[in-house]
Amino acid sequence: VQLQACGGGLVQAGGSLRLSCAASGRTFSSSAVGWFRQAPGKEREFVACINWVGITRYADSVKGRFTISRDNTKNTVYLQMNSLKPEDTAVYYCAARRWPYTATMTDEYDYWGHGTNVTVSS
Repeated sequence: VQLQACGGGLVQAGGSLRLSCAASGRTFSSSAVGWFRQAPGKEREFVACINWVGITRYADSVKGRFTISRDNTKNTVYLQMNSLKPEDTAVYYCAARRWPYTATMTDEYDYWGHGTNVTVSS
């Protein structure tokens, strides 16, 4: 499975961005998909994930601001990010599991895409 994340950019605090993660090579409609982020000098951290039937989990830091969704007809998962804060600045990565169930640890994911940069200015 190849994953391609896009949609990052520079936005002012309070603004919004929508990230997309498109899969190729095989369908991932039966896979859980997650978003992670890594800020400079910090470890990669969990942001959100969605299971094969659309059940979602979020990190406490993004609850109420970010929404993960999937369109299996397009083999794509989205991360809608609203009310962005400077502390959301990071490289965002999407990842997929072979399994349909959600997970929050990086080593539980089997496939990773290249990251997309998100910068939130104050």
